[in-house]
Amino acid sequence: MADPVCVVPAGDRCGEGVVWHAAEQAVYWTDINRFLVHRYDPATKSTQNWLFDEPVTTIGLTDRPGTLILALGSKVILWQPGTDARTDFARPEKNTPKARLNDGRPDPFGNLLVGSMFNNVAPDGSGVDITGPALGGLYRVNQGGGSETIRSEIGISNTMCWDVGRRRFYTGDTLKNEIWAFDYDPTTGAVSNPSTWFSGFERGSPDGSQIDGEGHVWNCRYHGGCIVRVSPEGKVSGVLDMPVSNITNCTFGGADLKTLYITTAQGGNGPLERLAGGLFAVELDVAGIAENVFKLGA
Repeated sequence: MADPVCVVPAGDRCGEGVVWHAAEQAVYWTDINRFLVHRYDPATKSTQNWLFDEPVTTIGLTDRPGTLILALGSKVILWQPGTDARTDFARPEKNTPKARLNDGRPDPFGNLLVGSMFNNVAPDGSGVDITGPALGGLYRVNQGGGSETIRSEIGISNTMCWDVGRRRFYTGDTLKNEIWAFDYDPTTGAVSNPSTWFSGFERGSPDGSQIDGEGHVWNCRYHGGCIVRVSPEGKVSGVLDMPVSNITNCTFGGADLKTLYITTAQGGNGPLERLAGGLFAVELDVAGIAENVFKLGA
């Protein structure tokens, strides 16, 4: 395994929501606290940026060309980067502004699974301490913009990925240092039978994750300076050390899906912390699986 390289020193306060757009051969990701979306083109090494009016936490692909689905702090929108057109789509979180949307991804059935958490971002983008009860939830947003609650009383909802056979769904709570496994029905998109799958890992707390073609989950560790690779049985199968402390999310990209793109946040004490908030990339021997898409229809 090669060493991680900072490909975009973006200076994000909290980089997140990273997704590989195979049709464009580009990476999209967000900076939650600066209300930004970035796009990186590895071929030209160029980066574009868009500013929003509130935190952007999730980016997902759709089956409509030129359209992405985004979770903002208070709502889900459809967005066309080419024209910057933005359309409100869903409001699954009813407890705003006390809570905000957080990590999310389209599921194999074409819904959007998105979680929420205590709103730790002020209107000016500055941080707010997390206090009080667990306000987060886990929601399913369907193709018509309707939503339903899957789980409530989550501290910080993070990790949204599915196994290779699309029969298991992984998600978790950062504050509990737990990742759960649910049964997933690929014919209906329903999830059921939650169980604690991976918990108590001593390096940091679980943030975003993605899965490789061998069924191992790559879980980013906030305050942990690493990504831990976890087997389907919930056992550590490897650790990728990072040069910064706060590792937030990842996606498999490149033509062969063997480049892992990694978002990071500022505020740590790693050996190269001046690069914290940058987008990193590392070449792997194992390929990932393609990102799911949200089904809008033509």
